[in-house]
Formats: sequence, C-alpha cells, structure tokens
Amino acid sequence: MSRFMLGYIPGTSPIHALSGSTKLVVFLLWSVLAMAGYDTRLMALMTLGGIGLFILSGIKVREVSFIFKMLLFFMVCNLLGIYLFAPEQGVAIYGSRHLIFAGIGRFTLTLEQLFYEANVLLKYGMILPPAILLMVTTNPSEFASSLNRIGVPYAIAYAVSLSLRYIPDVQRDYENISQAQQARGIELSRKVSWVKRLKGAAAILLPLVFSSLDRIDVVSRAMELRSFGKHRRRTWYAARPLSAADRWVLVLSVLLFALGMWFTFQDGSRFYNPFPPPAGLTPLTGSGD
Repeated sequence: MSRFMLGYIPGTSPIHALSGSTKLVVFLLWSVLAMAGYDTRLMALMTLGGIGLFILSGIKVREVSFIFKMLLFFMVCNLLGIYLFAPEQGVAIYGSRHLIFAGIGRFTLTLEQLFYEANVLLKYGMILPPAILLMVTTNPSEFASSLNRIGVPYAIAYAVSLSLRYIPDVQRDYENISQAQQARGIELSRKVSWVKRLKGAAAILLPLVFSSLDRIDVVSRAMELRSFGKHRRRTWYAARPLSAADRWVLVLSVLLFALGMWFTFQDGSRFYNPFPPPAGLTPLTGSGD
C-alpha cells in the first residue's frame, strides 16, 4: 500500500482479531475520557497506552506516514492559533503567573501557557493512535455492521462504510491523474516552486471530482437496482459475533473508563495544576478547550 493511502490494512494482530463493535466502543470511551479532562498524568499514560496499542497492531508508521504528517501540521497550526488568540489562557486556567519572556504587548510567554499547550499536544497524542487504528484495522463492511449494532440506522452506517472504502480509491485516482499530468509536462516535483506545484495540484482537482462523481453515480445506481433501503433492517455479511476476548476487552475498557473519570474529577477540577496559585488568584475550573 502506498504511504499516501489511508484504508484497511489486513493483519493478524490481536487488534485485528477484535470485533469492529468492540473497537468502536473502546474508541468512543477513549475519546470521551480524552475530551473530559486535562490531567497531565492521565493524558501521558493514555498517550503511552495508545502508542503501545499501535505497536501491538503491527502497523508500520510508513504505512500511515501521510496522515501523521498532515495531522502534525494541523496540530502545530492549532497550537500557534491558541497562543495568538489567547496568550494568557494558561494563566487564567492555573491561577498563577510565572513569566519567562515579557514579549510585545499582550504576547507574553509564561510557564502556565507552555504547560497548557503541552497538555493540548498530549490530548492530540492520546487520541491520534486509537483513531488511526480504528480505521486501518477494521474492515469497512464490518465497521458499518458495528455502527448498526450500536443503534445507528443501517443506511447511515453503510454510507460511512462507503466513505471509508473509497478513501483509498480517491487517493489512488489522485496519484494516477498526477502521474498523467506529469507525463504531459506539468511538473509537480520539488524541483519547481511551491506556487507552481500548488497550481499543478489545482489542475488535478477537476478530473478528480468528475471521476469521483462518476463512481458515486455507478454505486448509487447499483444500490437502487438492489432495492437498498426498502426494508427497515438488514443482515451483514461481514458482521462477527463477540468472542470471549471481545467481552474481556469491553469489561476492562468500562472499568478503566470509570477509573479514569474518577481520577480526573476527584479533586473537583478536570485540570492538573502543578502551579500553586498565589493568594488572590483563583484557577479557572471551566473549559480550556
């Protein structure tokens, strides 16, 4: 598989062996716990756990390097945006102010702000590996059956399945069109400036859109001919019953989720504050997202 592809990668790891329903429920619990708190200790532990699960899955980093690089770019942009729009957010959250650099105007640099942005980075780190694992270790058809099993209407579940199934196809079409354009003399390599590469990439979008629309038309006609949506329920060829391993993983996940929520809110705040606030300053216990 090309390093630009993001789709199902078959394997024999324990992660692959789990049912899609199990992986979906675990991911939802993981996501809720990740969004609920800003306890640095718990986030660091979950980040290490996510990395461990990624290693256990046997997925090579080079197989998903493109999505990692893209998300890393957005993470950096988000961190810069937080500082530009709220350079004192960390001070408001932790109720103290340890100045590192006075800066210009309101753009100061404090330990609290650095700590807060490090927590935001950790929050990305703890959710990224499980999200990628859910996509690359679960067959799209099985993923659709998992959504339907937890109560999502099967038409919506099937639409999600089709989207996941055709992500690699769209990426493959992009590469094919790109190679065809380069064969016609349009340079898209690093030998030319990024402006010319951007213009060349824009020239690819139109045929890519038309090829995608053509694929959508073919699939929709095929579904209509098979009377898709006529019945309120349907069976799934790729559905798998829950095994003993699935049940143990679900029970353990629920227990760890409850323990994580208790640990996050045991002191009445979802923030871990290593900076004791001086007299007269009260930490902000509300939203920090």
